[in-house]
Amino acid sequence: MSSRQREMTRRQLLAGAGLAAGAISLGRPEWLRASPLSAPTAPVFISRCKSYDEDLAAVLKPMFDQIGGISGLVKGKTVAIKLNLTGGGRGFRPYPPGDTFWVNGKLTAAVCHLIKQAGAKRIRLLESNTIGLKLEDKMLDGGWDVRLLTNAVPDLEFENTNNLGEGKRYSRMKVGSANPYIYPAFDLNHSHEDCDVFVSLGKMKHHEECGITLSMKNMFGITPCSIYGDDAGVDEPNEAVRRGRADVLHFGRRQPSRSAPQEVDFSSDRYEGHRVPRIVTDLVSARPVDLAIVDGIQSCVGGEGPWVRGSKALPPGEPGLLVVGRNPVCTDAVSAALMGYNPRAEAGKPPFKVWKDPKAVRGDYQREHGELPQYGDNTILLGEAAGIGTADLSRIDVRGVPIKDAVYDFESRRTPWPPEAN
Repeated sequence: MSSRQREMTRRQLLAGAGLAAGAISLGRPEWLRASPLSAPTAPVFISRCKSYDEDLAAVLKPMFDQIGGISGLVKGKTVAIKLNLTGGGRGFRPYPPGDTFWVNGKLTAAVCHLIKQAGAKRIRLLESNTIGLKLEDKMLDGGWDVRLLTNAVPDLEFENTNNLGEGKRYSRMKVGSANPYIYPAFDLNHSHEDCDVFVSLGKMKHHEECGITLSMKNMFGITPCSIYGDDAGVDEPNEAVRRGRADVLHFGRRQPSRSAPQEVDFSSDRYEGHRVPRIVTDLVSARPVDLAIVDGIQSCVGGEGPWVRGSKALPPGEPGLLVVGRNPVCTDAVSAALMGYNPRAEAGKPPFKVWKDPKAVRGDYQREHGELPQYGDNTILLGEAAGIGTADLSRIDVRGVPIKDAVYDFESRRTPWPPEAN
């Protein structure tokens, strides 16, 4: 396999990079700041919850009831739940990953219990994992008690979605928007199509490239590395893939396996702060989220996990919040506000201000220009512009604890920005 086959051409790279370091401006298009009145809206419920040792099912049940109930949604249905178990099992000591940067195992068990109680026929937990390892292995490695899950739902299913998994073929899921941002469709593990209801169980935390991780950003992990990984096959998926998604998705240095749909515009911006939020939005459009749950009982700041420079864990019980909603854009808009941020903030303004050390070369973009843009586009506004849901808090029916009484200031608790970032 030649490097020419695996990499984008230099001409494509330069075109996508904008040809000059100053080609990317922090001034975003006006449509990103507009509020399409046609964007759907749905209720969002906020609850306080200070510990994973609380009766989480008792906390969640009235939350679900107050957004319309889940029986009508899941009864007799197959339900897939996408977890946020990013990175490995090493956590912020002394806390296990499920307390700070993963969603929590006890919370997941409570969600599964309530969905089964509401009449779901099948429940399947989904997340990408190292090929050859079961999803249960990843959970155990991160300190989860898998017995809590199987006690809650004895016939619970687990699927590692990083390749074909238990399926016979990949499912092609088309982006629902009339104008996809990066990809027109995605080839995904069968579990993302073989379900009637799709749940995103995400974490309330910062993110190195996107600014924040909530229910929408959680969807980035549904892309199988066998197709979208750095060592994905050129023509066909590599079912023994070992690497992540930096080359294909973050930087666009190469395309996914040719068996899958390719980018809509090879000359588009290659900067990850531009690409990743748009790919996330395309994914949410292709695989719609029917129920969004954001775990903010305990979290971390400064990044999505301990591998991010300057990231750190918050103490137990902080922020002490749970958020649920039927629309992921609405749910994330409310969650961003609870973090102390304006959900309509422009790129370059917190939380969509990011900083990467210029001395740590981030690939072809920086090598070509000697300068790295320091922003992440607002995924919530991109979702609104794509018609998924509204980011306008005045149009969202916020129930439970009022936002103003529950705000937890994430920005003041992060490691101070380095002088170069100001």
